[in-house]
Amino acid sequence: MKQKDYHIYLDEQEYLQIIQSLIELKNDLIAQDKYTDAVDDVLIKFTKAKKKRITVQYI
Repeated sequence: MKQKDYHIYLDEQEYLQIIQSLIELKNDLIAQDKYTDAVDDVLIKFTKAKKKRITVQYI
């Protein structure tokens, strides 16, 4: 079965908030002596994702 692709359209502020939230989550897990592998994977995928400019048309 083929895995579905998902697309998220974010503005610059939302992008930075997600990055900051993932870093805070990673820091919290480190403070609790828990593994951060999953957060690391998401952070890497999120930062390496293609960025595409789109125009939003309001009707």
